[in-house]
Amino acid sequence: MASGREKVRMSPDEVEQLLVSSSKVQVATINQDGSPHLTTLFHVVHQGRLAFWTYPSSQKVKNLERDPRLSCLVEDGEQYFELRGVSIQGTARIVTDKAEVREIGTAVAHRVAGGVDLGEAGRAEIERQVAKRVAIVVTPRTTASWDHRKMLAG
Repeated sequence: MASGREKVRMSPDEVEQLLVSSSKVQVATINQDGSPHLTTLFHVVHQGRLAFWTYPSSQKVKNLERDPRLSCLVEDGEQYFELRGVSIQGTARIVTDKAEVREIGTAVAHRVAGGVDLGEAGRAEIERQVAKRVAIVVTPRTTASWDHRKMLAG
């Protein structure tokens, strides 16, 4: 007989679907004093891994330069029996290569814009942002998932 945890665990395909369909991720890094630093960012799945872009002077990047460990949470649902989520513990790769920053940043911008064509002005703004941002790609160590909708199924 499967445990409650086993019953709500998501399959790899379900995890991927949630990561691809969700736009926001909560990211926790470790401050110098050991306390957590938590923020929410827009993300994409880049080459099968969670990715986002940000400013290199941000606290999260300073923390990741010192200690690459992070925790990420993508979740969905309002009521208890709707809750689903994916929690990823892993390490960050800080991307400074402008071609890869551009690729990730463009994907994030398209997601934020709801998938519509950003037009010439939008592409120019992305290019302007590429010059002053880095990207972060998450390498998972452990992944936990849950889908409380499965509690109501047979």
